[in-house]
Amino acid sequence: MHIHKDRQFKVFRIIPWVILGILGAAFLALIFGLVVMFLWNWLMPQIFGLTEITYWQAWGLVLLAQILFKGGHHHSDHRGDSRRHHDVWREKFHEKFGRTEEVNLNGEGENEDAAD
Repeated sequence: MHIHKDRQFKVFRIIPWVILGILGAAFLALIFGLVVMFLWNWLMPQIFGLTEITYWQAWGLVLLAQILFKGGHHHSDHRGDSRRHHDVWREKFHEKFGRTEEVNLNGEGENEDAAD
């Protein structure tokens, strides 16, 4: 019975943090949308002659930018994933075409027999 009470205690300790996280995310979304709206309404009509936008249009722009520039997917380690992907393709290349010598841009270590 003691284990059951410990689980309930942990759940009650987590619930306020979950609620705080949701409220914090909502607050940041509100602030970010307002910042985009104010910047747009301050700059775009004067620079490009565009009309002013509402809060929801600004929030839609933020969402659109997220989709276009970040692709809508999240990975915890982009560099590690791309490095592994690069290594896989490098190995496939070497299997098909064999190992190639690296090009030395300084000219050192080139085929010395041809220079004689």
